[in-house]
Amino acid sequence: MSTVGKTITCKAAVAWEAGKPLSLETIEVAPPKAHEVRIQIHFTGICHTDAYTLSGKDPEGAFPIVLGHEGAGIVESVGEGVTNVRPGDHVVALYTPECRECKFCKSGKTNLCGKIRATQGKGVMPDGTSRFTCKGKPLLHFMGTSTFSQYTVVADISVVTIRPDAAMDKTCLLGCGITTGYGAAVVTAKVEKGSSVAVFGCGCVGLSVIQGAIKQGAGRIIAIDTNDGKEKWARNFGATEFVNPMKIDKPIQDYLVEITDGGLDYTFDCTGNVQVMRAALEACHKGWGESIVIGVAAAGQEISTRPFQLVTGRVWKGCAFGGIKGRSQLPNLVDDYLEGKLKVDEFITDRLNFDKINKGFELMKDGDCIRAVVNMRDDVDYN
Repeated sequence: MSTVGKTITCKAAVAWEAGKPLSLETIEVAPPKAHEVRIQIHFTGICHTDAYTLSGKDPEGAFPIVLGHEGAGIVESVGEGVTNVRPGDHVVALYTPECRECKFCKSGKTNLCGKIRATQGKGVMPDGTSRFTCKGKPLLHFMGTSTFSQYTVVADISVVTIRPDAAMDKTCLLGCGITTGYGAAVVTAKVEKGSSVAVFGCGCVGLSVIQGAIKQGAGRIIAIDTNDGKEKWARNFGATEFVNPMKIDKPIQDYLVEITDGGLDYTFDCTGNVQVMRAALEACHKGWGESIVIGVAAAGQEISTRPFQLVTGRVWKGCAFGGIKGRSQLPNLVDDYLEGKLKVDEFITDRLNFDKINKGFELMKDGDCIRAVVNMRDDVDYN
């Protein structure tokens, strides 16, 4: 029986309040309105950003909400005026939309899109309302995607069609972590052949920076993490060295400057720690070093350094989603994955059924989990 135009009842993991585990609930998902798309989510990854918002530290965090932003699935139906996807398409949800019409999209200088930023930040659809209801109460949308629901509704500029021969339990991870790190090295920094790179934090994003640096032909890649267990991971992805900053007798930036004859060509912060961001900048080489901020800091946190660090030629910049334009460029990453040019499978350390989603958050906190993939379908069993 067709569900087009009808409200769908399904399961979702609802965050009712900050600091509490997600609650598996039965929710109602309304049909898509004009320029909206309803997706049946098949698989979703669990990202540190989900945990960050759930913790209550996110300045934009609000509750109750359906979290999740690394999701892949199949288009169930589309609203009036949607032309870029059709029912049956395999898709990845995009938390960084691409309208191709706003001044950001037209600038050619950024992957940021301003068209729905105001409403997305408030947790509602572009018309200011929600498509989710639970126990008679509206639920907020998260990052324009809300992939912790078996069905979700997104703006048509927040979804991209991908090849149907690409497994969705892999492509879901291109919705955030892998693309963010890889793009930071390839698109934002444009790491050069033979250059030196330091990566602070060796989770999914950091490891993706490493493989982006490898793709660009970097000559020296130093991975930095306080967890010695990450050394094997970093080296497997191509790092040439590993440093645990807790095991050296001086500030990490001083150590890196010393062992690299003046500093790195490129550094990347993948931690969200403002002290680490400073260290990453100060580990850059005078005159040309660039430091890319990728990690998201907690509310109220600020970065600082001596202005002399910048006056003498170091550059501090940041990026979202690695500078990748989702609708235009993500399909190319899927091609690269299927052609063996981009590692994706290697990031998956844990697979969980939907009813074990809270376990995924616990695994992530333990530090040995790179990415947990959650099966959102009732007809597929990971157990």
